[in-house]
Amino acid sequence: MCLNRKDLGLLALRSAVGGVLIAHGTQKLFGWFGGGGLDATAEAMEHMGFHPGRRSALAAGLGEAGGGALLVAGLATPAAGAVVAGTMAGAVAVHAPAGFFMTSGGYEYPAFLGATGLALGLAGPGRYSLDHWSGHAFDRPWVGVLAFVASAAGACGVVARRRHVVRLQEERAVVESESQEGSGLS
Repeated sequence: MCLNRKDLGLLALRSAVGGVLIAHGTQKLFGWFGGGGLDATAEAMEHMGFHPGRRSALAAGLGEAGGGALLVAGLATPAAGAVVAGTMAGAVAVHAPAGFFMTSGGYEYPAFLGATGLALGLAGPGRYSLDHWSGHAFDRPWVGVLAFVASAAGACGVVARRRHVVRLQEERAVVESESQEGSGLS
């Protein structure tokens, strides 16, 4: 068997990105690697405008850990890439108000992970993968189209819902602030 540079590169990229996603997802789900676990993540998700928080935390953790594991294995790669891209769209929505660069809390990092997941889902896993070993049973064009359509629709729905919740929270804060100013408690 002759090693192929392109396939080795895809394996390295899948492993690196998938490994990072697994680590982040297990922080959310189990508290591993210094993470808060599901309860703390659920509380944080509620604070960020994702309601209900526990379901949102579970979805984010599974999207990262599950999508990352599938990327590492090179299994159902179009679906894995779609899950990663969709999950990172939610993270981008949270970080977008801080601008692009990560140094100011921006969306650079989740956008990079999402774009990499998207690219891997489109490019395929290469021959050093479970998809290749299985005869590409889960790496069919229709799987990719269906997965990316479902992921995009889900991400749009989640981001729109969050945007609505955040707007309501901001309006409520303004009303409470005005009522405190009017009562002489400022």
